[in-house]
Amino acid sequence: MDLERTRPIMKTDQSWRKDPEYVAIVEDLLAKPEVKALANYTQHHHSNRLQHSIAVSYDSYRVAKKLNLDYESTARAGILHDLFYYDWRTTKFDLGTHAFIHPRVALRNAEKLTDLNDKEQDIILKHMFGSTLAVPKYWESLIVSLVDDYEAEHEFFRPMRKKLRHQKRNLQRRYQASRRQTRHQMRGERVNGTVINNHQ
Repeated sequence: MDLERTRPIMKTDQSWRKDPEYVAIVEDLLAKPEVKALANYTQHHHSNRLQHSIAVSYDSYRVAKKLNLDYESTARAGILHDLFYYDWRTTKFDLGTHAFIHPRVALRNAEKLTDLNDKEQDIILKHMFGSTLAVPKYWESLIVSLVDDYEAEHEFFRPMRKKLRHQKRNLQRRYQASRRQTRHQMRGERVNGTVINNHQ
């Protein structure tokens, strides 16, 4: 499976709202108060848990669909993969790390909301593959795990990237202006109405 070729399709933001097939698959979940409550929890500093879950769900759905896999189970499990209600930065567990515990909490919470097929259970339980030793049983589980990592990085660094792009543009403008002025000076051309001649 070549996930690199799916990279350009990962552009969630609000585009999921314009995909009627996706909306039809997840709208019953998005209508549930338990899922809506995810909006009350910060996920990766610059997003809330509901935004993150929708981004993971929709991008995973698009990848699975492009690869002719079970995109319905992928979309639904993506919405539910982080269905827990605590701040993972401050809440600690005696039984293990957040990476180990929260998929189990999310699965238990998801099972209370809706019937889950085997694949959806595996997707939720194994979405922390790489941080845990829980190896995905299905391609769809691997997709959600990889997209979850991608979205976490994207959500965390996007504001910094915007700031860096802005600073880079400003530096490029100043550099170009400086180069123009230097070229004018070397040619003995007018700069601000004054003839400059370096060849005296």
